[in-house]
Amino acid sequence: MFEEYFSVIAQGIPTSLGLTAVSLVIAFLMAIGFTFVLSMENRWFKAIVNGYLTLFTGTPLLVQFFLIYHGPGQFQWLVDSPFWHLFSDAWFCAALALALNSAAYSTQLFHGAVKAIPKGQWETCAALGLSRLQTLKILVPYALRRALPSYSNEIILVFKGTSLASTITILDIMGYAKQLNGTEYNALAIFGLAGAIYLVITGVMTLVLRQVEKKVLAFENPMLSTK
Repeated sequence: MFEEYFSVIAQGIPTSLGLTAVSLVIAFLMAIGFTFVLSMENRWFKAIVNGYLTLFTGTPLLVQFFLIYHGPGQFQWLVDSPFWHLFSDAWFCAALALALNSAAYSTQLFHGAVKAIPKGQWETCAALGLSRLQTLKILVPYALRRALPSYSNEIILVFKGTSLASTITILDIMGYAKQLNGTEYNALAIFGLAGAIYLVITGVMTLVLRQVEKKVLAFENPMLSTK
């Protein structure tokens, strides 16, 4: 029985991993851009970004899924536009919701790491005559390395967040589990198995990310690279 259940539910693993990878890439690029904006001195752009952060960190991810998937259909001009084939696609909407949500939290992590850079490093760049933007191009990569342990948790959270994609018809791990339960009516075994799959994948991801952290942060403690 469990082998049959696993063979069905496991069909959703590529979809869950694909959503995770695509949304993380988009979110990372957005977060880098927002981090630069927040670290500059233009208050209007900073106000816009802060509004975005408040919106996506202050509302549930499930609500964001529903708004992005079901909301655009309320606007006829969008339905008639060339973009409708994207917003009518559940996979695109799920990836977009995950990316926008992750970008907000990642921006907070990255910007916090930038603000934690020692004052002496800022003063050194200023003494060399570097502009604010030139200074950020040097210091932001350093800050990102320091933020990696926290960002690793965000990666795990995004993967687990893909389980909500099943609410907008996507057949990911949870999507296949819900579909299977609709015919087998064995919720304990089916959803327990789905949870076990998530647990194993997150466990593997955590181990890999911890090894990456040791390599990336070895510049702070050379002993880490030998462990």
